[in-house]
Amino acid sequence: MSTPSGPDDGPLDPSLSAIMSERRRLTNLAYRMLGSVADAEDVVQETYARWYAMSPEEQEAIDTPVAWLTKVASRICLDQLRSARVRRESYVGEWIPEPVPDRTDWTDAGSADAAVDPADRVTLDESLNMAFLVVLESMTPAERVAFILHDVFRYPFADVAEVVGRTPAACRQLASSARRRIRDSHEPPTPTAQTANVVRDFKQAWEAKDIGALVGLLDPGATLIADGGGRVSAQLVPIEGADQVAQLAIDIYGLAPDLALLEQTVNGQPGLVVQQDGVTVTVMAFEVAGDRITHIWAVRNPEKLRPWITG
Repeated sequence: MSTPSGPDDGPLDPSLSAIMSERRRLTNLAYRMLGSVADAEDVVQETYARWYAMSPEEQEAIDTPVAWLTKVASRICLDQLRSARVRRESYVGEWIPEPVPDRTDWTDAGSADAAVDPADRVTLDESLNMAFLVVLESMTPAERVAFILHDVFRYPFADVAEVVGRTPAACRQLASSARRRIRDSHEPPTPTAQTANVVRDFKQAWEAKDIGALVGLLDPGATLIADGGGRVSAQLVPIEGADQVAQLAIDIYGLAPDLALLEQTVNGQPGLVVQQDGVTVTVMAFEVAGDRITHIWAVRNPEKLRPWITG
């Protein structure tokens, strides 16, 4: 292998091109592990920095560079997840994963070739869903990494063990525990078209300031969680109950009657984007069960809205 150049130093040789082509998949992986596009991009940058820091001889000695990149990125994510728990103790208000616009599947699900029980698989589309990401936040760092590597990206437990630093059997138990959390916390999926209709009705009722219609679209135990990160105004604790959520929506529109509500895809599901003077100020993700909204996640922290503001 020739001495690798940086990504902007001219045409890539085939082997280096294969290395660089992994960037999108690694970002895909890191986002699901961390729930933050910005953090995922930092992880990928650090992974490549470690690759380029090696000598040509060290790179040549690595049998499968793609596997090496995945292992390094996953270990960095694991370290970040462990430190994130400490950082979030000082976070102002509720912390919600960073929403992504449209279909942010950075790449296809290509990964390890090892066979995985279809019952244990989670598609990339499912793992992008905000409700799914929120459940991941309840897992321990080791559970989350083991689950995403095995159930989402289909890596065998022998490979997962090298990342997590436990035995394959222990990693199997981690993934099993994570799977139980998903089953216990995750609503059965509602068809996208049905979700879109409910979200559209919610938007129209909100624009009409029809509190009765809003209450009718909300599950009696509906919960709204807002994330302002202490940078903008937002409810610091979850709002529970259809009446309370509907009243808050009406109050918000009363304070800012110039808001524009746009139907857009949020984390692969129908959602709403709230704009004021043409600038995105809130991104809302929904969980729908049947014909009622059970959860609303409203992200207002400007740091988490960069992809929506910059396009």
